[in-house]
Amino acid sequence: MDSAMIAGKIDHTLLKAYASWKDIESLCEEACTYHTASVCIPPNYIKRVKDKYGDGLMVATVIGFPLGYSVREAKETECRVAIADGVDEVDMVINICDVKNGDYDSVRDEIASIKSICGTHILKVIIETCYLTMEEKIKLCEIVTEAGADYIKTSTGFGTAGATLEDIRLFKEHIGENVKIKAAGGIRTVEDMSKYIELGCDRLGCSSTSVLFE
Repeated sequence: MDSAMIAGKIDHTLLKAYASWKDIESLCEEACTYHTASVCIPPNYIKRVKDKYGDGLMVATVIGFPLGYSVREAKETECRVAIADGVDEVDMVINICDVKNGDYDSVRDEIASIKSICGTHILKVIIETCYLTMEEKIKLCEIVTEAGADYIKTSTGFGTAGATLEDIRLFKEHIGENVKIKAAGGIRTVEDMSKYIELGCDRLGCSSTSVLFE
């Protein structure tokens, strides 16, 4: 699979708690060099990146990250501020506590609320598959579809495990036709990147994009 094509599906990511501005600049320069789909960065850097790179670089950020259990109003505020700062795409973490309590209506309503705030901005919904049963994953495929999100995403990269090919196959079987798939967490080799794309992923969350061009 062509390296440039793979790079065009990557959200080049740096979400470590200690990411400095120098680190973020380096990430953005790499994204511009490799022509990745976007950079995925902490919310506090959105405005600074947009001021420097403008519309020449698509910027994604995370909300409710990485644990997902902040209250809906906090996530809504995070989303509004991110959009005001110029973000192009939002990756939100669902409230996994609600899932475990069987309160799927709250999960659906929260996703729908965030999507209404996003408007035409892309919303990716992180369900953190490593904490879920098979039945919960299937139910969340349905809920993400019903709530109108643009993507379902496997993982934060901060949980006990990341993306698996088995979960991508499951997603493909159960999501609606308007929902795309993003795999994230532990995808570090060109071989893995190719496998996920071939299986149907439209985006990959990766911090190791440079391996494509070594």
